[in-house]
Amino acid sequence: MMSKDLTQTPAWTRLSQARDRLAKTHLRELFAADPQRFENFSRQTNELLLDFSKQRLDDEVLDALVTLAEDTEVPSWRERLFAGEKINVSEERAVLHPALRHLEETPFPSAAHDVMPAVREVRAQMAVIVEKLRSGSWKGYSGETIRHVVNIGIGGSDLGPKMATRALSAFAHPGLHVHYVSNLDGAHLAPLLETLDPRSTLFIIASKTFTTQETMINAASAHNWMLAHTGTEASLAKHFVAVSAHPERAAEFGIPPAQVLPMWDWVGGRYSLWSAVGLPLAISIGMSGFERLLAGALDMDQHFCQAPLKDNLPVLLALLGIWNTNFLGAHTSAIVPYNESLRHLPGYLQQLEMESNGKTVNRDGQPLTCPANPIVWGEIGANGQHAFFQLLHQGGWLVPCDFIATALSDYPLPGHQAPLLANCFAQSAALAFGKTEDEARTELDTAKLSAMQRDALLPHKVFAGNQPSTTLLLPRLDPYHLGLLLALYEHKVFVQGVIWGINSFDQWGVELGKQLASRVLPVLNGEEDKEALDASTRGLIEWTQTTHG
Repeated sequence: MMSKDLTQTPAWTRLSQARDRLAKTHLRELFAADPQRFENFSRQTNELLLDFSKQRLDDEVLDALVTLAEDTEVPSWRERLFAGEKINVSEERAVLHPALRHLEETPFPSAAHDVMPAVREVRAQMAVIVEKLRSGSWKGYSGETIRHVVNIGIGGSDLGPKMATRALSAFAHPGLHVHYVSNLDGAHLAPLLETLDPRSTLFIIASKTFTTQETMINAASAHNWMLAHTGTEASLAKHFVAVSAHPERAAEFGIPPAQVLPMWDWVGGRYSLWSAVGLPLAISIGMSGFERLLAGALDMDQHFCQAPLKDNLPVLLALLGIWNTNFLGAHTSAIVPYNESLRHLPGYLQQLEMESNGKTVNRDGQPLTCPANPIVWGEIGANGQHAFFQLLHQGGWLVPCDFIATALSDYPLPGHQAPLLANCFAQSAALAFGKTEDEARTELDTAKLSAMQRDALLPHKVFAGNQPSTTLLLPRLDPYHLGLLLALYEHKVFVQGVIWGINSFDQWGVELGKQLASRVLPVLNGEEDKEALDASTRGLIEWTQTTHG
């Protein structure tokens, strides 16, 4: 199916005209013109509220955006995704991560191509490991109960489970501590090892290929650390588990087959939280908690498949991003959670969005006719207010924000949650409505200032406003609602990829740096001549070697 030039669709023309019409319209005016704006521009499902009333659009824009989704065949691509077709065209693979949260006793994606027996088998294998660890029956080489679990992985084998383990820390087993190591820098692993007792530590090596450099070097260091204490290779088996699409490589590492959990080529790394990659999370919150996470994602899958486009939360979230990026000219997008437990969510969404859609060619290898994914970044909202919010309010850049909050705290200390929510709601309002010169002057008139002081201070007290934002509200942060939220963003990314004509499921851009590193490493080690390298790389190597040996 050839990609369409979406800039030539009637909907694109309508949106361009609407942008010009709204160019000088402020959010203040949009709210003043429609007293029911919140009701008209918010949607909810399964207790997840999406408020996009502070986005710079009106009914005509929303209708045109929905038409754009129809023109670019989002519904048919959605059907192809859930039918298990090989929509990852550059790698000739199906994209079946929804199968990982399919909890019904039915085939998926079809009776003719049912992956569920294998998925259920891995879930059962996970459940055995999780139960042994949580019950204390998994013993180390000296008979000690395992108390610390260290996940060694990178990218999707780290970001997803790390984010979710932190997000659901309120549900964690009190006697099991889960840690994550990803960085090749020894400063990540070494200080952690200093705090651990090898007799009560289990390592999970999570690598789809079981060749990823960062993961395998960290795994080798963990292996050597454990061997130095156990004294025998045979004892190591009690301290290592693997998650990989290449179980034979895990076996060569010395991990018993019963402790190797498989992956499949139809699961991309950034979509793998729902698979055995989520084992450390399941160890932390229990298998029942993990299945509640899957249930939340499954419900979002069903909403995505069944809801009309105009009421479809992932579709709407995607279309808002299209509007802000391709019509209003935003180059970045900020993720701002007002929940400390969602600290790692911005980093997780960076990979999900930028690795999926950070491309300039379409599925057919032709240049895109419009910009695609913006730069995604973010921070906990309460901290961001004292850091980058100054730029959001008065820096002059268009930075759409996703505010994410929960009605209830997962750590309910008296007197904390209401002020937190007040700040979240107030910041989105301040970004939207700003403060006019007249309002600032009235405010200054109440202060005891001279006319000269007031006039000098006035420009600094004006806020332009008109910064678009979306607010996502959950009743609480628990496994089910986290599953809803994460699947919402997954499908958002898919819809945007379809509209832009991008294959969202390959990541060739990740490979070049890895290839070059494999050429630089032998030179750094003195095993090869550096003349084949560029002048800058040669200079960096020479300085490193001569200055610091």
